[in-house]
Amino acid sequence: MKLRNIVFLLPRLTAMVAVALGCMASPGRAAAQIDAEQVMRIGRNVLSMEDYMLAIQYFNQAIKAKPYLSDPYFYRALAKLNLEDYKGAEQDCSAALQRNKFKAEAYKLRGFARQNLGLDSLAITDYDMGLDYYPLDKYFLFYKAVAQTGVKRYEGADSTFATLLRAYPGFEEGYEARGRMKALRGDTAAALADIDKALGISKTLVNARLMRAEIEARRQQWDDALADMDEAIKLSPQETSFYVNRAFLRYNNDDYFGAMSDYNYALQLEPDNAAARFNRALLRYEVKDLDRSAADFSEVLKSDPDNFHARFNRGLINLDRKKFREALADFQAIVARYPKYYPALYGIAEARQGMGDFRGAMQSVNEAENLIRKYVRNPERNPLDRPAIAAAESNDRGSLRDDDESDIDVMDRFNKLVTVSASSESRLSYGDKIKGQVQNRDVRVELEPMYAVSLFDSKEALRSRSNYFRELDDLNRERWLPRTVYLSAGFPSPSDETLISSTFRLIETLTASMNEGESRPVDYLGRALAYLAIKNFDDALADLDKAIESNPGFTVALMARGAARMAASALNAATAEPGSDNAILESRRRQAAAVAAIADFDEALRLNPRLVYAWFDKGNVFYSIGDYTSAIQCFSEAIGINPDFGQAYFNRGLTYLRNGNKSQAFADLSKAGELGVLPSYNLLKRMK
Repeated sequence: MKLRNIVFLLPRLTAMVAVALGCMASPGRAAAQIDAEQVMRIGRNVLSMEDYMLAIQYFNQAIKAKPYLSDPYFYRALAKLNLEDYKGAEQDCSAALQRNKFKAEAYKLRGFARQNLGLDSLAITDYDMGLDYYPLDKYFLFYKAVAQTGVKRYEGADSTFATLLRAYPGFEEGYEARGRMKALRGDTAAALADIDKALGISKTLVNARLMRAEIEARRQQWDDALADMDEAIKLSPQETSFYVNRAFLRYNNDDYFGAMSDYNYALQLEPDNAAARFNRALLRYEVKDLDRSAADFSEVLKSDPDNFHARFNRGLINLDRKKFREALADFQAIVARYPKYYPALYGIAEARQGMGDFRGAMQSVNEAENLIRKYVRNPERNPLDRPAIAAAESNDRGSLRDDDESDIDVMDRFNKLVTVSASSESRLSYGDKIKGQVQNRDVRVELEPMYAVSLFDSKEALRSRSNYFRELDDLNRERWLPRTVYLSAGFPSPSDETLISSTFRLIETLTASMNEGESRPVDYLGRALAYLAIKNFDDALADLDKAIESNPGFTVALMARGAARMAASALNAATAEPGSDNAILESRRRQAAAVAAIADFDEALRLNPRLVYAWFDKGNVFYSIGDYTSAIQCFSEAIGINPDFGQAYFNRGLTYLRNGNKSQAFADLSKAGELGVLPSYNLLKRMK
């Protein structure tokens, strides 16, 4: 039983840790130390309220004040664990143990993190260290037994479970986990006995219901499996995967209407659930609801364009619908990736025949039969592409696969019963957008935006520093403009009618002043920023050109123009119809805008080599044109100047991900989350 299937026990671990909250420092210390203790106290209170992101920021401050203490690292690890940043939690536990090797709870926490990272052997070592201090600790024994199961040390796991259950005969999760271990060993009768024992102690064990339903399903005891899934859904009514599982059971029990109802409800709960949509498409295909089946497969392909099964099935449906051109496109896309997948060649033949291209159809048939003849003569030298498909899907969707499913029905693969933890929830409320398990919030995966000079400040969650740089600070301190100028993330717009009106009045005021007397570079900058606020990029860029022409060393204007070039280019590209001549032209213009923006940032860096935001923005530009190596270099320069620049870690992590460097991406995203970049934990969870 992998530990990710028992994450519902984490609140107990949190509660155990909370027992130690009172044993902090005594009075009579220096002021700086008292401040650090106050930060720790607030951080622990915030942690107990499940505001994990904010708690991490407090523990960061405590670590800066007292880097030699163990507790700030330990509690930060606990917060990261709740956010499913297991690597970050492991590293913080190690730091805590370096400072206090007798902190037994840190071994427990690190072991738990390591199990979730798949490092079960190291986790067992941690639990053994903890058991040296507390030989009968319930959770040290429990987690160790689960880890031993994970590395298939079944005899050792059986012994550990026996010790655990002798000491704690009413521990229902222990019976549940031992039942899982016995099921993995193939002893389903003993597994059911343990699961029944666990449910006899507590009828609210969701995982026990799911495991028993899985065993019953394998025995084709559909009614019994359905009864257990019904109970699981009563306990966790918002868990989408449970409805997908129950739909599979209903389908096998010939309850097509019930299965369709479950898929529909699953998609109401989670519109992007690929398994539910894929299975609904198959079920609609089976009952000959071809148009809606094709629509579902199309939705799957929007989120996963490489989904072989969805594309192949849509091709078959399009043949049935006599939409031969669409079918041909699907089969050709498959053959382009898997040229030796002969069923797709037969599909191409049928599509071409339907279009009246009999010669092309015969060519495709001959090509398919030639592949088959070569394979029959020498399978090893002339393999077909089905193994390649299986390997590719193993990489793309490993968690959805069995060990060998080349011949398994597609419906079975997507409906495979799984043991899922209790329903996760983010506990978000209006005006409280960063509380709770933020990794469960679905966020759009995109770079943190460029920093732009603006008349309006962007409200960045958990921002612990000002975005000002020296030249911008000088401009505001000398009051060269009637409004404060900010360095904001993106281009925030005026948020209400009053601010919009005042922005237009500023344009009028500056224009009148410039018409009456000599125009200063700062006047052009001020009017350009007002134009940017109302998204008038053309006039803004014209004014920025004049400001820089009058003062070539105007760093603030260079920063503003570089970001404005990219924003204007993005807006024009977004309004161009894909595939049109305008779209092709805008693509070329975007490349030219990127080159010009990089030149602006380079000039700003020549004037101020430590201008961290110029490095950051330059990295974003390189990313936008696909030069990921240069983007990584720029983000690294920004981090070198400011090691606490969370957005730079996040963007570098995404860039590493683009380059296929997952280990470095994990490290950067973990650090970004630690520094308060909200989407990091959601992305880390999705990467797993």
